Amino acid sequence: MTRNPGTDLRTDGFADIRINTPAVERRAATLPARRSLKKDHQAAWLLNAVRCIDLTTLAGDDTPDRVARLCAKARQPIAPDLLEAMGVSHLTTGAVCVYPTMVAPAKRALGNSGIPVASVATGFPAGLMPLNLRLAEILYAVEHGADEIDIVITRAHVLRGDWTALYDELRAMREACGDAKMKAILATGDLKSLENVARASHVAMQAGADWIKTSTGKEGVNATLPVSLVMCRAIRDYRDATGHVVGFKPAGGLRTAKDALNWQVLMAEELGRDWLRPDLFRIGASSLLGDIERQISHHVTGRYAAAHRQAIA
Repeated sequence: MTRNPGTDLRTDGFADIRINTPAVERRAATLPARRSLKKDHQAAWLLNAVRCIDLTTLAGDDTPDRVARLCAKARQPIAPDLLEAMGVSHLTTGAVCVYPTMVAPAKRALGNSGIPVASVATGFPAGLMPLNLRLAEILYAVEHGADEIDIVITRAHVLRGDWTALYDELRAMREACGDAKMKAILATGDLKSLENVARASHVAMQAGADWIKTSTGKEGVNATLPVSLVMCRAIRDYRDATGHVVGFKPAGGLRTAKDALNWQVLMAEELGRDWLRPDLFRIGASSLLGDIERQISHHVTGRYAAAHRQAIA
């Protein structure tokens, strides 16, 4: 994936956006039926979802041992016998996502697996900290080996329409990330309108975000198909205007294998099959993987395995 260098702030491209919310909701509601994925095809799409998961633990009682167990699951997300039965020799998740203090334990646990470590930062989940402290948190995570940084924006900038403040904040965060790729969490459940979601998406991409991400998972409303549709079309518009490619990450609320299929259909329909790979599409999830493995087990054996056989960590 080529990094998104960003552009100067250009409000003329998004300031007057108007979105027909009922039309967006109708389009989103049709997506699950647009592709009929059965049997081997469904199993293949589920395996693809696994390689796009940011396997996540963001709990107050996280420990190095818990993170190590999560990393072991990231290295072997689907039981070897199930993969062998499907003719797949190797599969990992897209990344492991943790708090900054857990980055070093995650790096040790993942070793030379090639799985990136993502770290939330910038006062996650609210982001209500002075900017210098948020930048220091990014620098801490990068210093300890984070390959990707999931930052949160100041929602008040969006609600006030202060696009210059939002852009300047994000540019500073992008600079602090250095070689680590930046995912900009928009916390769409707090932004009040689809217009605000679209505008914040454009500012984040202009500021150099490598992915735009729906949610922290801590808002009252997290990833939804209508919000994701709006963000994907903003990505498409940005690519058409600049030639720069940006990834997308839905997070929060994706819990079932069916969710994993629905969001992949969205990517294929709105952005194309190139977005069905982990450098352009990530799913922020933890419990989702268990249901996917359960469905894979059913596909291979004809029966559902007990939940304890798909333990995450």
